[in-house]
Amino acid sequence: MKRMIMRMVLVCGVALMVSASGGCAGKSELRYLDFQTKPPAAQSADMEPVTIVIEPFEDRRADKARIGTRTHLWGGVTHFDVVGGRPADMISQTLMNRLKTRGWGNRGWNVRLGQTGSATDADIVISGQVQEFSAGAKSRAFSTVIDAKSRLTIQAKNADDKSTTTRSIEGARSRTVFWFGEQDVQELLAATLDDGIERLIADTMLVQKAVRPAR
Repeated sequence: MKRMIMRMVLVCGVALMVSASGGCAGKSELRYLDFQTKPPAAQSADMEPVTIVIEPFEDRRADKARIGTRTHLWGGVTHFDVVGGRPADMISQTLMNRLKTRGWGNRGWNVRLGQTGSATDADIVISGQVQEFSAGAKSRAFSTVIDAKSRLTIQAKNADDKSTTTRSIEGARSRTVFWFGEQDVQELLAATLDDGIERLIADTMLVQKAVRPAR
């Protein structure tokens, strides 16, 4: 009886290790993460008449083939990318949604996406470069460690006086999970991006239809 119990404990332990490691020995897979969010609610009619256009961000990442990789405990890897394969577009869309709902002064602004050079009516044109937006996950026995990093350069051009305000923002987060899921990578990258946008808003202000340094 004692030997049978020990055997059952051993079988359960092995099963847990297989589950925790993902079991993907020898495989190489590509999974797509969907960062799309619900569009912000319609803005109020009494909003201050400032027009902001965000141009497509430039992708300057060293590795444009993916945004992340998970290394499995018993061999094999899973690669991650955004739906559509264009992280820079996803980041500019995320910035637009944030400024529309809760931007400078904790209020929403009149913001839209536009093609490069097409915003002839804009008071402010925002452009950006994505130097890094990546996550790495490494599975161990009974846990997976996830690290996420982002590094962006964002520039606001003011039509009124032709001035510019440029900010470089970086973010990094780490998380250890017992049961790994693809949403863990997505949530950590999204939180890292939100941190960077938060710092951008904190480090700048909107004054008389122009973006200025806050200090």
